[in-house]
Amino acid sequence: MAGSDASADARGESAPGRSPHTEAKAAVAKGAYGALAVLFLINVVNYTDRQILSILMEPIRQDLGLNDTQLGLLSGLAFALFYAVMGIPIARAADRFSRRNIIALALFAWSGLTALCGFAQSFGQLMLARIGVAVGEAGSAPPSHSILADLFPHGRRSTALAVLSAGAPLGVLFGLAIGGIVNELFNWRVAFIVAGAPGLVLMVVLLLFVREPVREGTSAAPADPPAEGGRSAASTLSVLARLWAIPSFRALSYAAALQAFTAYGVTQWSPTFFIRTFGVGTAQLGLSLGLMGGLAAAIGTIVFGNLADRLGRRDPRWFAWLPAITVALCVPFNAAVFFAPSFPLALVALVIPSLLSNAFAAPTYATIQSIVPPQMRSTASAFLLLIMAVIGMGLGPQAIGLLSDAFKAAAGADSLRWAMTALLVVQAAAAWRFLAAARNLGTDLEKAGVR
Repeated sequence: MAGSDASADARGESAPGRSPHTEAKAAVAKGAYGALAVLFLINVVNYTDRQILSILMEPIRQDLGLNDTQLGLLSGLAFALFYAVMGIPIARAADRFSRRNIIALALFAWSGLTALCGFAQSFGQLMLARIGVAVGEAGSAPPSHSILADLFPHGRRSTALAVLSAGAPLGVLFGLAIGGIVNELFNWRVAFIVAGAPGLVLMVVLLLFVREPVREGTSAAPADPPAEGGRSAASTLSVLARLWAIPSFRALSYAAALQAFTAYGVTQWSPTFFIRTFGVGTAQLGLSLGLMGGLAAAIGTIVFGNLADRLGRRDPRWFAWLPAITVALCVPFNAAVFFAPSFPLALVALVIPSLLSNAFAAPTYATIQSIVPPQMRSTASAFLLLIMAVIGMGLGPQAIGLLSDAFKAAAGADSLRWAMTALLVVQAAAAWRFLAAARNLGTDLEKAGVR
């Protein structure tokens, strides 16, 4: 048994039955921090290419003659459906073959298609290009989560995944800044082309400097398809059924989806709201939102991810309690943003929800990676992201667009403000669901061999 534990430590893995206190002290795998750095940069590019549309929606609307419902479809449902649907088969492939190579192919695809968005001449062409971006980006997060779960032991995973997740708000920062500045210097088409270029460089860096790690619980070569229990791959449906049977997985999925519904919707429509409400230019807005919102969100993601690891070693329910607290605190401050009398005051109020709105991500992702079998980690991540994508990314922006058009007769120019405010009810429900998710966490972690 001692030899087995030593072998596990050499690979950066956890021995069965090891306590969270002991696991937190286990050495991470060789090359873990370098891999984390590259995957972090890829996540930054991922969200830059995803989020750049939000700062460009108003000039696109004027150029192509679109309405808010069409903009909501471009930024929400059309993107989310393909992101969600393709995430599962790509993740199943990542659970069987080289996760690094899958990320590289995905990065090449979405970066090229982001640049292609700049050549769209109609709503249909732009939607097709955005769908392609969605399919490519579906191959990034699940294998990245799985790689980091094999490189960092339980007790350190939330911090590692917090660093990875911090790439999302920083990507939003760069998407807003690049989109806003390049749009004013040139136009929205050039902004898409500029945003697509860095991903192609990062693909080469990934292939040169990141190795596929050995999966926890197996000594198989990285390219060999690992299997459930033995060496035969389980069917996708049986894997999804097994995941859904874990109470904490279900509870965290519900809570994360409700938070994503509000967060994606508000984030996607905030630039348009500020342009219409305060008449801010895209360059000023991109820098202001990026620096105030993006940096605050990145800091909050890392700080609360690390805090979740520290508190979770004492009581695993903190992996759900902490997200519940941070999400609940977002509600009143988001309302303050929507009803601020001036743009500077709105930015000040925005700091708090920016710090807290993404704080749920790392504890949730880390817990999911810890409660599921190692050979299902990519699929578990993809399944969670599917639920978050359809309900959050898909329906959140679309709901705001539909509500904004519906409220125009009664609210006039304030229709978008009231549409965004309506989503805060869903955010309050997300906080309640995170509280409920804490109930079975300890038991599910014990069943997974984490005690």
